[in-house]
Amino acid sequence: MKILAVIFAAVIVLSALSGCEKNSEPIQNSNGIISETDKKIGGEVTFTDSAGRTVTVSDPQKTAVFTSSFADIWQLAGGTVSFATEDAFDSDSLTLPDNVVNIGLLDSPSAELLIDGEADFVILSSTAHGGTELAETLEQAGITCALFEVEDFEDYLNVLKICTDITGRQDLHEKNGKAVQKKINDIISEQQNKEQKNVLYLRAFSTGIKAKGSDSMTGKMLADMNCVNIADTVPSLLEELSIEEIIEQDPDFIFITIMGSDEEKAQKSYEDILASNPAWSGLSAVKNERCIFLPKQYFHNKPNAEWDKAYEMLAEILNDEKPD
Repeated sequence: MKILAVIFAAVIVLSALSGCEKNSEPIQNSNGIISETDKKIGGEVTFTDSAGRTVTVSDPQKTAVFTSSFADIWQLAGGTVSFATEDAFDSDSLTLPDNVVNIGLLDSPSAELLIDGEADFVILSSTAHGGTELAETLEQAGITCALFEVEDFEDYLNVLKICTDITGRQDLHEKNGKAVQKKINDIISEQQNKEQKNVLYLRAFSTGIKAKGSDSMTGKMLADMNCVNIADTVPSLLEELSIEEIIEQDPDFIFITIMGSDEEKAQKSYEDILASNPAWSGLSAVKNERCIFLPKQYFHNKPNAEWDKAYEMLAEILNDEKPD
């Protein structure tokens, strides 16, 4: 009887341990949200950032993000933002927790706020001015930093994977990354069967207009969508915008993104430099209403988990389809 009692007790203990193990898995509610108490916490993660540095992160509790895009990615990965640069607070498409600390402008952030606030993980832009120097300063204070660059969807997918490894939310890498990738691949695959289009991609600033090639975010998407960018075939356009050369190439489509905070001045640059030239109105793209201003949300800002919508929008334009 005593032996049976011992065996019975052992079974109960094993069952309890098994139940605890199951309950440690993430539990989603009807909205796909996992509460803080049920969230699966990531362990120590080592990765190579965009600057080629080896970084090790272990369960950060106070994360700072530089740029609204990185704030979005960290939240899409299931992370909580504790500190953010001012542009993240100005973003119309981003919702931050109420207690997030504003650490200032992207080009002049406060290292003191991060140190005094005991930030333990900081995501910086490797392309922003002073990002590398700030990372060195913060690391001397014992704060782990990662430098990332996101220029195309593949970059986004890689950064999202690192972030979900840190948070332990691989399900969100699937939902906000791999599932989006499948949609994009389907759109690109279908477009490869369509007639190739010649295009010109321009960025309008308050101080001027520049042609951009396939090494830019939107330029890369256009190349994926079976387009030939005349700025790639005539590299001199990247240095100096020549109306004569554009007329000679006569692209099927002209795509323009507005850059900078002063959109009215950028629009005026387009009107003064290009639209006011009588020869501009003779271009096929202009006559056929195929000179398109692309929405900033998807073609200037990084669309992240909505990158497929940017590709879908290009497909609708290139195939003369009206959006729903």
